[in-house]
Amino acid sequence: MQTLAFSALFLFSSSLALPHDAYSVNNRALSPYAPVTTACPSTPLVRQAQGISTSEASYIQQRQTKANAALKAWLQKTDPTFPTDQLPIVGLTTSGGGYRALLTGAGVIQAFDARDSNTSLGGLYQALTYEAGLSGGSWLLSSIAGNNWPTITELKTSLWETAFQDSLIDPDGLGVAIADAAVTVDISAKAAAGFDPTLTDPWGRLLSYQLLNGTDGGVANTLHGLTTLSNFTGREVPYPIITSIGVDTAAGQCTPPANGTQYELHPYEFGSWDAGVSAFTQTSILGSNLNNGRPANTSCTTNYDQLGYVLGTSSNLFNEVCLPSFVSGAGAGGLTNLTTALSSLISNFHNTTTRDLYAAYPNPFFAFPSSTLVASQTELTLVDGGETLQNNPIWPFLHRPNVSVLFVNDNSADTSNNYPNGSEILETYVQAQAQGLTRMPAIPPVSTFVSQKLNQKPTFFGCNSNNTLTIIYLPNFNYTTDSGVSTLQLEYSKTQTDALVANGVQVGSYGGNSGFAECVGCAILKKTGATLPGKCASCFSSYCFN
Repeated sequence: MQTLAFSALFLFSSSLALPHDAYSVNNRALSPYAPVTTACPSTPLVRQAQGISTSEASYIQQRQTKANAALKAWLQKTDPTFPTDQLPIVGLTTSGGGYRALLTGAGVIQAFDARDSNTSLGGLYQALTYEAGLSGGSWLLSSIAGNNWPTITELKTSLWETAFQDSLIDPDGLGVAIADAAVTVDISAKAAAGFDPTLTDPWGRLLSYQLLNGTDGGVANTLHGLTTLSNFTGREVPYPIITSIGVDTAAGQCTPPANGTQYELHPYEFGSWDAGVSAFTQTSILGSNLNNGRPANTSCTTNYDQLGYVLGTSSNLFNEVCLPSFVSGAGAGGLTNLTTALSSLISNFHNTTTRDLYAAYPNPFFAFPSSTLVASQTELTLVDGGETLQNNPIWPFLHRPNVSVLFVNDNSADTSNNYPNGSEILETYVQAQAQGLTRMPAIPPVSTFVSQKLNQKPTFFGCNSNNTLTIIYLPNFNYTTDSGVSTLQLEYSKTQTDALVANGVQVGSYGGNSGFAECVGCAILKKTGATLPGKCASCFSSYCFN
C-alpha cells in the first residue's frame, strides 16, 4: 500500500494556510458544509449489529426485484439455456489505489453498464444489488452516487477529463477554488458550528471539486442525502457502501492493527459488525452527542456526513507519518518539515495534536453496552479503509449472508510496478478465519497467486463451496495501456484518463475474451444449485480456483 500523505500535506501547508480571523466569531461565514442542529428521529438512534437495518432490508428487497429482472435478461442474452428461476444477489467492490483505482474501476463499471457499453458483460451493472468502494474506490462510488448515477462516459466528459488534468490536490495544479478560498470558508463554518476540523476536512473538500458536480464542489451533498436522489428512490441502482478503519488513538495507537475495526458508511447507517463496536447508528444524525444510544440533550446533529468528508475519511492516510517506514522512506525523510506543515495549517483553528491526522467523528456508541472497545471514547478516529492491508472492501459482505456472488476489482499496488499480487485479498481471508467468519472463500498464498498468474486474469474463488461467497476476482492488468500508475500521481491528462478507463473495460471483460461472459454466468448460477449447461464444466475448469 502506498501513501498520499506527503504530497497532500505539502499542498495543505503551502497553499491552504487559513487566515486566523476565519475562525473568529465576527467572520463565521455560513456554508452548507457545517453540521446543524435538528430534531432527533423518533426511531431508535443506535442498534446492536444484528442483521441489516429495516431500511436497508426494504431497499434490498425492492432493488432485488429489478436486479433479478436485469440479471435474467443478461443471462438469457448470454446463453438462452441458462436456468433463471432462482437468482442470487450479486455485488461489486472497487479497491483502493487512488486515481488508478478510480479510473480502472470506472472501466469495469462501464464494461458492465448496458447504457454505456457493447461488451458481452453489458447489463451486469443493472443486475447488481450492492456496490462497495474503499479509498480510491470510494472516490469512484461517491462520484457516481453523488451525481445520481450517470454513466462513466458522462462523468468522464463532463467532469473528470478536465478536473484530473488540473488537479486541486497537486501543488503545481491549484485551481480557482483554492484561490477564492471557498474551502477555507467551508471549513471555518464547520469550526464555527463547534466541530474542530482535521486534515480530512480540506482533503475531502479538495477531492470533491474533482468528483462532484454542483455548487462549491458539491458542498451540500451528504451521504444520507443520496436517499433523496431519483435513481435511489426508484431502486434503480445498487446500494452503496464505503468502508474505513478505526484507530484506537485513546490507547496510543497511531495506525490500526491487522484486526482493526472495520466501519461501514452508507446512506442509512454508520457502524461496525466487529466485536468491541457491534452497533450501528443512523447516518443522518452522525455528529450527534449520544449517551447509551440516546441524545445527551434534546436535539441531534445532521449534515456531519458531508459526502466529501466521507470519501476523505475512506482515503485518509495522514496518520502514516508516524510509521518508521514513512520516516525512512524515499521522499519522507523530512518528518520535521511535515510536522511543521501540519502545524501551519491546523494551528489556525487549534493547537496541533495527533487527532488532526485522523477523520474525527463524535462517537455515537458512547456508553452503548455492546460497544465495549469504544464505549468510553467521546470520539472515533478513522483512517483509510486499506490500512489493515485489506484493500478490497469485502468485509461488509461477510456479514450479509444474502449476498452470494461478489465481483472484486483489485487495483492494489502490491508489486514494484503498481499491480496487485493477491496479498490484499489473502489478508481478508486470514482475518476472516481469525475472527470466525466463514463466508470468505479460501485464498492461496501470494507465491501461488503469482506463479499461477492469478493476478493477471479473472479467477473464481469459492465455486465449489456452498457456504462461502463466490468471488469473481478482476485484477488490474495492462491489457491496452500501462495501468500500473503510481498512487502518488495526482494529475492525469485527458489522454491518460481515457486510456485507463478503456483498459478498465478490458479488465472487466477479460480483454474481450469470447467465452468469458458465459463463464461468468455459470459462476453466478452455480450457488443456486440449478442444473447448468454442460459447457459450464469447462468454465469451472478454466476459472475456478476452489
